[in-house]
Amino acid sequence: MNTKGLQVPAVFDRSNDRSGASAFTRTVLSVMDRIEYRFCDSGEDLEAIYRLRYEAYLQAGMLKPNASRMVTDKFDDLPNSYRYGVFFEGQLVSTLRLHYVSAMYPVSPSTEVFADVLGPRLAAGETFVDPSRFAADSEWSSTLRVLPYVTLRLAVVACAYFRPTYCLTAVKEEHAAFYNRIFLSEEAAPLRSYPGLVVPVSLFQSECAVNQSKTEARFPFFKSTPLEQRMLFQRPKLGELAPLTILPSARHFADAA
Repeated sequence: MNTKGLQVPAVFDRSNDRSGASAFTRTVLSVMDRIEYRFCDSGEDLEAIYRLRYEAYLQAGMLKPNASRMVTDKFDDLPNSYRYGVFFEGQLVSTLRLHYVSAMYPVSPSTEVFADVLGPRLAAGETFVDPSRFAADSEWSSTLRVLPYVTLRLAVVACAYFRPTYCLTAVKEEHAAFYNRIFLSEEAAPLRSYPGLVVPVSLFQSECAVNQSKTEARFPFFKSTPLEQRMLFQRPKLGELAPLTILPSARHFADAA
């Protein structure tokens, strides 16, 4: 890993510049200028994100060693599954999986683990974006301190595109405060065991109609253009090629300020 020349502060100044952007927002945007998102659906890209999941979860004590040195499950290949790699200057640094859950495609990790809570709501017409399998390279995480924001931005963009009722998050107890502070998420179900993990998780949710605009206003780097949203989440038609990489569009909003 080559991190020479990176200037990413460990502590962020919340003061604003003339445009109203905080030093934290400017730092995230400067990192995002060197970020690419890649939709992964086959071959080496999938193997790379599965290996990254394994290394990250093993180091965090969230799973036991296995011979394959990869983490994948039955939810990866569902028709409503979207798997992404996040690349910094061409290097895979993190990954996130998303499911859009609706009456047409009602299955996701959270709807299975918390079926008694979410099943009736799904039947009543609610829809969900369900992020899961967030994993980051440990060395890059120590340098790119804003990496969780850059990666989880994919979930915010998904909510802007799909317009679900709630964005769900199954989180470890020690991460709950982060999701409450950044995404205004609230607990919907207490701790339960989660397939493939050795630590329990609780279900948190953020009501999109209420919190999406608040989140984007507080953290402008979560904003996205309709073009970026379509490139990330619109399935290509038969015979069309999906874009190889997608560049974050939040800088357009900052430049226009």
